Parts: sequence; C-alpha cells; structure tokens
Amino acid sequence: MAESRDYLEMAFHSIRCFTDDGKLDLGELNRIVAIAEADGVVDDNEKRVLSGILGRVRKSEVDATMAARIAELSKQYGMAVTLKDD
Repeated sequence: MAESRDYLEMAFHSIRCFTDDGKLDLGELNRIVAIAEADGVVDDNEKRVLSGILGRVRKSEVDATMAARIAELSKQYGMAVTLKDD
C-alpha cells in the first residue's frame, strides 16, 4: 500500500488559511483535521503536520472553543502542542 500523502494536502490547506487573514479559525482547523481523518487513520506524518500547524497559532487568537478543540486533538493524537506567545 502506498504511503498517504494527505499530510501534504493538510500543509497546503494550512498555508491558505494563514495567508487569508493570518489566523487559523475553528472551521479551518476542522477542515484540516478532516483531511487527516478521511482515510480512517491519522498517521505520524499527519500528526507531525497538525502539531506544526497548531504551533503557529497565537495564544491571543484562541477562544475557549478553539482551546478545547486543540486540547482534544492533542490528547486524541498524543501531541504536545505549544501555542505561540504574542
């Protein structure tokens, strides 16, 4: 079976999200996660890319709902996510 290349689509989509307004919102995050989950398996490359994307999010841009989603994803996929300081 060929290696999944979904992580490349995730990275490309995140670039578009950050360049449109400089931020990642909940809907954009959920679309990126949906790319990873589409084949039923979130592999190490997808986790690495997702962790990197979340690491670009600034603390000041995160509301309670977004913070809860990030915490959920961190726990679900065993990622240590550190948001950027302002």
